[in-house]
Amino acid sequence: MSWPPPLDPALLGRPSRRAATAAIEAHVAVLRGEPLKASLANALREAEGLGGQERRFAALAVRELSRHQRLLDLAARTLGHPPSKIGLTEDQALVRYALWRRLFCGEGWARIGPEVRLPGPVRPRTIKDDLLARVVETPLPELPLPESGPERLAVRYSFPNWLVERLAALHPEPVLEGLLAALDEEPPLHFRVRPSGTRDEVLAQLKEEGVAAEAVALAPDAVRIADSSHRVFETRTMKTGRLQVQDVGSQLIAEVCRPPGGSLAGLTVADVCAGAGGKTLALADMVGTAGRVLAGDRSRRRLAQARERVRELSVRNVAFPHPLPLSQVDVLLVDAPCSGTGSLGREPDQKWKLTAKAISEFQATQLTLLEEVGREARPGALIVYATCSLLPEENDEVVKGFLAQAPGFTLEPVAPVLGAGRAEALCDGPFLRPIPPRVPGGGFFAARLRKSQG
Repeated sequence: MSWPPPLDPALLGRPSRRAATAAIEAHVAVLRGEPLKASLANALREAEGLGGQERRFAALAVRELSRHQRLLDLAARTLGHPPSKIGLTEDQALVRYALWRRLFCGEGWARIGPEVRLPGPVRPRTIKDDLLARVVETPLPELPLPESGPERLAVRYSFPNWLVERLAALHPEPVLEGLLAALDEEPPLHFRVRPSGTRDEVLAQLKEEGVAAEAVALAPDAVRIADSSHRVFETRTMKTGRLQVQDVGSQLIAEVCRPPGGSLAGLTVADVCAGAGGKTLALADMVGTAGRVLAGDRSRRRLAQARERVRELSVRNVAFPHPLPLSQVDVLLVDAPCSGTGSLGREPDQKWKLTAKAISEFQATQLTLLEEVGREARPGALIVYATCSLLPEENDEVVKGFLAQAPGFTLEPVAPVLGAGRAEALCDGPFLRPIPPRVPGGGFFAARLRKSQG
């Protein structure tokens, strides 16, 4: 197989021994079951004196080690160093790191050696420097990829076989490969412009501040930052609240909450599973000063993040009542807990933790949640059911199961809300289904369910 070109140095950050130590320690924690985000945060907190570019390198490296884990292990086996013969988790992480720097960064032992040589960067450790040097310097023969389509793609793009087999039942092989390749890359940075309708103005401001950005045609307020230096976070545009980090598909879910040809201005919307508040803020901008957004979540920690974001942006039309008065609102967004298979580009460690059993458990939770919200919704209310999953078990099947048990609801097509110009790229039948690479960022799903007036 042909390896991708080395990563962009601007995206990579600045490699160093301390940054490598943080990345490897975080990967070890991930292999022991800790979430990647928490593992990285702990490793960076313990790594004193890291500069901003070193922190960026460590963050990228730990995501990449999970992202390409299966392929890196195949390369190690091909070189005669299979993980089964490398006993310690720390040793396995070191070999993966050295191979990632070789195969995905294009570096040799002269650069990699100072980052991993004894003493360190992690302990305990049983492998010596000469083994790591051989891993980096030994010529790598053609990797023995499986012949069958789904399994070959699962190995090439480092996904579990069962997950690729499920996706292969939904998509022809060229589409499937494009999807896996997109999820196998560092996700681009997307923002939502605030207030809505001011994208051209914000793009002009960013240009004046020296940040390369461009409009994303599929969402009316979406912009993509082409500058990988992350200088956008230091701009006046960002600091004055004109930009909110938000994936394109996530923006589209908020848009699907609108009436066809109309707006949410003046309406009351409940964000039932608000999480950290990304869609809450988008909905707050859409309902305007005459409307309200009521936000809730079963996770106090995540809801505390939403409260903080609302406070920082001085958003006045969001409240956090408990319990949510669902019978008093016009639109209810149920962004249900899910497998996150559409967000594996951002959380690549999750693909090694997911199981088919977990998908069934998510499905049961989603259907129960949708039924609870449906019972409390007032007649005439709109429920938007959404996930960041790629799997029909959590999407179409949940909606069909709900409709079978709730005859007072009808399924409304999403296309009229988006308009003919975008519906072809974003919709699959009555559903919103933006998937990469056709839509940049992660993969999402949404359905509109209307409760009858009777």
